[in-house]
Amino acid sequence: MAMRKFYSKIKGQKVKEVPDHVKPMVSTNYLKNEFQRWLDNYHVKYIQTNSIDSPYHVCFGGMAFSYLVALPEERCHLMHQEHAKEHGGH
Repeated sequence: MAMRKFYSKIKGQKVKEVPDHVKPMVSTNYLKNEFQRWLDNYHVKYIQTNSIDSPYHVCFGGMAFSYLVALPEERCHLMHQEHAKEHGGH
């Protein structure tokens, strides 16, 4: 949805005008304000309505985060295991 909105804004612009449009969006103040706006919307949508989705977001977000943190180590173990099978080691 956000990509569609962004695309519709830059669709009519020339290539030389796009960096001038994108530069303010990458500034720290803009990102802080957008994050704060996202938090406010999340609070209104899930916290104030006592929705069960908020704990689900925490649980699934934590599960995805822990999976991504452990992924490099797991890949290393799998590569070592494949290497051992190829060379007859244990």
